Amino acid sequence: MDPRKIQLPREIYTGPGVIGETGKICSELRFKGRVVVVTGPTTLKIGGEAAIESLQDEGFEVDQVTVREASMGDVKDVQDLLDTASLVLGVGGGKVIDVAKMAATLQGIHFISVPTAASHDGIASPRASIKNGEGTASLEASSPIGVIADTEIISRAPFRLLASGCADIVSNYTAIMDWKLAHRLLNERYSESAAALSLMTAKMIIRSADAIKEGLEESARLVVKSLISSGIAISIAGSSRPASGSEHKFSHALDVIAPRPALHGEQCGVGAIMMMHLHGGGWQFIRDALSKMNAPTNAYELGIDPEYIIEALTTAHTIRRERYTILGDRGLTREAAENLAKITEVI
Repeated sequence: MDPRKIQLPREIYTGPGVIGETGKICSELRFKGRVVVVTGPTTLKIGGEAAIESLQDEGFEVDQVTVREASMGDVKDVQDLLDTASLVLGVGGGKVIDVAKMAATLQGIHFISVPTAASHDGIASPRASIKNGEGTASLEASSPIGVIADTEIISRAPFRLLASGCADIVSNYTAIMDWKLAHRLLNERYSESAAALSLMTAKMIIRSADAIKEGLEESARLVVKSLISSGIAISIAGSSRPASGSEHKFSHALDVIAPRPALHGEQCGVGAIMMMHLHGGGWQFIRDALSKMNAPTNAYELGIDPEYIIEALTTAHTIRRERYTILGDRGLTREAAENLAKITEVI
């Protein structure tokens, strides 16, 4: 990304029932004509149909496409529909939003993010996680021109998804520590403002841990705004550094190694517990905050065999080698990885 350019969402709408204003919002943003709505098999019913109806009421011609995974094949399928479209909307969870965002970026048209769950900070960030032959890659993309986050819909999503979003935000703590380390050792470009925003967001979600409850619209609103704030920090930095460090490398390693990985944010949260200890910090406050949010704090709660945790710790440094973290260039030995996981009570 060009470090001289900061690309942010132009308008952000959050609140109960706001999805019913999708058509009006798109009109006010001066879009017209044909739009493509990308959804998932489940999220079409949850939010897609309401968004489509609202768009049609405002005179838009709407085409809808369903995607099942965040792969380049799905991105290409969506991109093939965009020749005469003025706008793409992604109505769904992380996979739907990432596919719509990437397809819009490649086609050179605008994208609006309409999340139906708050499971990670891709809602407003200029990045898209897309599967390739070696796992999942975090790709540069354009930020959404708008975000329409219906907190009533998001509060009805499985609470596990909201807790995963919280854990993703909490993991900003270790991402910032890794970024500072790379800045000191390698003189990597560092943004004080992006780091401060990211860290403030993580601190705020931890302070509010007791208030994040299942089914509460207020909880959904808090987490959504925090995820958007984290995504904006990424835009300011011109990279995902404010929200992605060694804990994300650990999560991506698990995605490759574990037969049944957990949710992205869940894995990053557990990774942050261990990476905080590597940095010499007090890891217990991260574990305690995650526990209050009902997010996993160990291998058993992740549903992942301890052996895969150890293997991921020893291979995580090979993920995105250009991104320097506390894991260094050589990574952890098996003995060090096992000790780390045991000390932090992850296994």
